[in-house]
Amino acid sequence: MIHPVILCGGSGTRLWPSSRKAYPKQFAKLLGKESLYQSTLRRLSGEGFGPPLVMTNETFRFMASQQAAAIGLMDAQVVVEPCLRDTGPAILTAALMLERDEGADALMLVAPSDHVIADVPAFLSAVRQGVDAAQTGALVTFGVTPDRPETGYGYLELTAKPNGSGAAIALASFREKPDAETAAAFLAAGTYLWNGGIFLFRTGDVIAAFEACAPQLLAPCRAALEKGAEDLNLFRLDLDAYGSAEAISFDYAVMEKADKVSAVPLTCKWSDLGSWDALWKEEGPDANGVSTNGAVTVIDCADSYLRSEEENMHLVGLGLKDMVVVAMRDAVLVAEKSRAQEVKDVVKTLRAAAAPQADDYPRFHRPWGWYETLCIDERFQVKRIMVHPGGVLSLQSHHHRSEHWVVVSGTAEVTVGEQTKLLTENESVYIPLGAVHRMANPGKLPMYLIEVQTGSYLGEDDIVRYEDVYGRG
Repeated sequence: MIHPVILCGGSGTRLWPSSRKAYPKQFAKLLGKESLYQSTLRRLSGEGFGPPLVMTNETFRFMASQQAAAIGLMDAQVVVEPCLRDTGPAILTAALMLERDEGADALMLVAPSDHVIADVPAFLSAVRQGVDAAQTGALVTFGVTPDRPETGYGYLELTAKPNGSGAAIALASFREKPDAETAAAFLAAGTYLWNGGIFLFRTGDVIAAFEACAPQLLAPCRAALEKGAEDLNLFRLDLDAYGSAEAISFDYAVMEKADKVSAVPLTCKWSDLGSWDALWKEEGPDANGVSTNGAVTVIDCADSYLRSEEENMHLVGLGLKDMVVVAMRDAVLVAEKSRAQEVKDVVKTLRAAAAPQADDYPRFHRPWGWYETLCIDERFQVKRIMVHPGGVLSLQSHHHRSEHWVVVSGTAEVTVGEQTKLLTENESVYIPLGAVHRMANPGKLPMYLIEVQTGSYLGEDDIVRYEDVYGRG
C-alpha cells in the first residue's frame, strides 16, 4: 500500500489575483468544477492507496478538511504545521508519523497539492515503476519529460537517457532554473527532466537519509510530533518544537546530498500552473491562440488569455494580442503574456502600498462557511454570509456595531441574549450593540443571509468571543 502525503501549505502569488495568501491556487477552481487540491486527492486515492496525510498550515486547516470531505474522502488526516518551515521538516514529520503508525517499510508518496496531471493512468504507471526502485532502498523523484526549453522549472540530470521502459534511472544532479541557452542544451541532451517535486520512498529510508544529510531536523520534528495533540478532527504539531526546526526545502536538505537517488520519467502531460501563460496552455487556445474562462467575449484577439471570476462581470477583449486579463470583483490584472512570471512582483508592490488586495480574497473563508462584503461606507456595511449545514458561528459580541440579519435561503438558528429561535427565508432579527449573539445552520442545505452592520467601527477585530466550537481565540 502507498500512503499519499499531500503538501498543502503554500500561498503562491504567481496567479494573482485568483490566487492570494488568504485563498491560494490549490483551493481555487481554476480548471473545471474541482480545486487542484481535490484533483490531487482523487488522483492519489482508490485501490493501492491508504488514507491521505495532508500537511497544511493554521490558515488552511479547515479548508483542507472541508474540500476533502466534499469529494467523499472522510478519512483524510490533516496535520497542522503551526508555522512555515518549508518542505524539509514537513516531509520528515510525515515520515515519522507513518513510521510510527505503519512501520519503517511503509511507502510514502509525497506530492504538491497544486499540480495538473491529465493522464492519471500514465501517472499511476510511473508510480508503479517508482515502487520497484523504492523497495530497493532508493529515494525516488519523478521528472517530467521536457517538450520545450523551459526556463521556469528546475531540472533533474540523469546518468543515462531514458530508454522508453519507464524504469527509474540513477540521478546525477539537481539543476536550478536555467537561462534560455542552457535550457535548450538540456533539451538537446536528452538526459534532463523537469523537476516535478514528487517523491516516493520507504519511511525508514528517508528518515535514515535525514539522519545522514540533515540530522539537525530530527530532534525538533520528533518533539513536534510527540508533543502534538488532536484538535477537533485535526492533528496539531507543537509550535515551540516545530518552530525550532530549520526552514529548508527537502531538495536542499536531503535529495541533493543523498547517495541512492533515482528518477522516474513522467511522460504524461503535467503542469505546476506556475504562471498565467501556463493556465492559458491548459485551457486550450483556439485557432487564434485565445483561451478564455468565465463570462468573456473576444473580438479580434490573438494569443491571449481572458478570465472573469465574477458571474455578474462580463469581460470583453477587443483587439488584444499577447495579453493576460483577469477580472475579479476587487482587482483586475492586465499584463503582457510574456511577463506572466513577474506577477509575483506585482504582489510585492501591492503589499508595500498596504493594498488589501495583495493578500485578502474578496470572499473570506471561515470554518463555518464564508462571507463577502457587498457594500461598505464609513458607518455601514452590507455582507452576504453562507453557513454550511451544521456550521456554527462563535458566541460573540461587538463594542462598536449593531447588526441586522435577513435570511434569504435556508434556516438559521439565532441566539440573541437568552433567546434562541429559528428563522426561515425572508425573516429577520436585530442584534443591538453589545448583545451576546450567535447563529448556526441546523438544516441540511447551505444557509444564506444578508447582514447589515451599522456603527462607528466596522473592523473584523471588533469581536469578543465567549465560545467557539472551532477553537478560535
